[in-house]
Parts: sequence; C-alpha cells; structure tokens
Amino acid sequence: MTQKDYYQILSVNKNAASKEIKEAYRKLAFKYHPDRNKENGEAAETMKIVNEAYAVLSSPEKRREYDALRQQFGSDAYSRFRNNYSQQDIFSGSDINHVFEEMAKAFGFRSFDDIFTEFYGKEYRRFEFKRPGMFAGGFVFTGPLRRGKYDQSQFPPLTGKLGKLSRYVIEKVGGVELPGNGADINDVIRLSPLQAQEGGPYAYFIKKKSKKLVVKIPPGVRDGQRIRLAGMGEDGKGGGTPGDLYLKVQIKKSLIQRIKETISDLSK
Repeated sequence: MTQKDYYQILSVNKNAASKEIKEAYRKLAFKYHPDRNKENGEAAETMKIVNEAYAVLSSPEKRREYDALRQQFGSDAYSRFRNNYSQQDIFSGSDINHVFEEMAKAFGFRSFDDIFTEFYGKEYRRFEFKRPGMFAGGFVFTGPLRRGKYDQSQFPPLTGKLGKLSRYVIEKVGGVELPGNGADINDVIRLSPLQAQEGGPYAYFIKKKSKKLVVKIPPGVRDGQRIRLAGMGEDGKGGGTPGDLYLKVQIKKSLIQRIKETISDLSK
C-alpha cells in the first residue's frame, strides 16, 4: 500500500488548528474539483486523496488516533490507520458535504451527491455525513491560490450578493482574476448644426483607453441622441466581454440662435 501523510496532503503542519485545516481543504477542493478539471483524469484521484485527508484531520477522534500512530510508526501510520478504518468509517461525521455544497452555490458546480456518486459509487450513500445546517456566507479562500486568468467557461457568472462576495474574496485574497465584462464608457460629442445635418466622419479620442477613433455620424442626428459603439468600452477581465462606448450628441447653437436667446432672456 502506498504510504501517505495526511498533513502533507493538505500542506499543513501537525499543530494546525481545525480552522486552518478546513481552509487548506477548501483551497485544494476548489483546485482539484472535477468540474474544473474535466480534461485531467488525475485531478479526480487527487481530489479523493484530499477528501480522505480532510475527513481524518477534521475529526478530533480520528486525528488523535492518526497522530498516535504517526508518532509511533512514522511513515507506516497511514497503512496502519487504514487497517482500522474503512472508507465508510473515515467519512462518517465529516462535513465535506457542506464544503461541496458551498462550491455548488457559489460557482454553479454539480451537487455533492453527483460528485460523490462519481467518486465512490452509490455505496457512498451509506456514509453518515453531517446534516446540512447553516452554511458559510460564501465559499471563502484564505490561502494563496495560483495567480492568473481563467477561461470564462470554467466559471459560471457570479451574480447576486453571494456571487459578488465570492468574486471579491477570490480576486482580492486569492489573487485570481475571474472573468468579468468591461464597463461601458459614456461621453459627449459636440457637433455643429451642419455636421449634425450632413453626418460623416468625426475624430474622437477615448481618454480612458488613450485611443483615437473615427466615428461615423449618421445624417440628421438629433440633439441628445446617443451613438453606440459596441465593444469600444473598457476591456473585460480574464476573457470577459468588453463594454460599449456611448456618445451623447450635443448640437452647437448658431450665432443667430444664441443672440435670439440672449435677447429673449433680457426681455423677461
């Protein structure tokens, strides 16, 4: 039997508090979740090893017995522990189901039932997990994740309050850039009456992007009308769609119009 060390699997030390163990497990469960590793068959096997390590170390009773075996037999502790505990025994009383449901809610992954049926077959239903109770307010990462960008197809949209909270924590704490659509840009262009009547090319500079554009003004454009330039807004993040550019038209008043309005104001 291949020797394993549960502490090394979760990358925690032997004195790690229960909270630290759970945080380490959450990070690894997200990293190796099968819905994020559909083309990587090894990830599923790693996920099962991580599940077992967490189920043991998150249980005070099982952890004490494993620690005693580890102190007495060193690297043989794993095989001796598994001789005493069946897979059903290991997962009994675990809250792994809570963690998987948190991920399902936050990221649209498959349910805990689907994942564990895939991993362990229908026999897993005999395992006695903790009953669903009050879940955390979101799937929280407190350790460093791999920094970088991910394909948008890996992440369903994170919407609502829970989605926004999850996105904030992952990006700010984990350093992971999730896909996000770019914001729209709104600006004003001022046209002469002749430009508005005849239309044609108009030179425009996007300050936020330091980019020059030639905008085609439609003939007969009206004052207050908006011209939309799709995809010319702020860039999206992590493969997200760029925003749009909206240019609100203001038509300059002729000298005669300004004189008439001044006279009208003075006569009031």
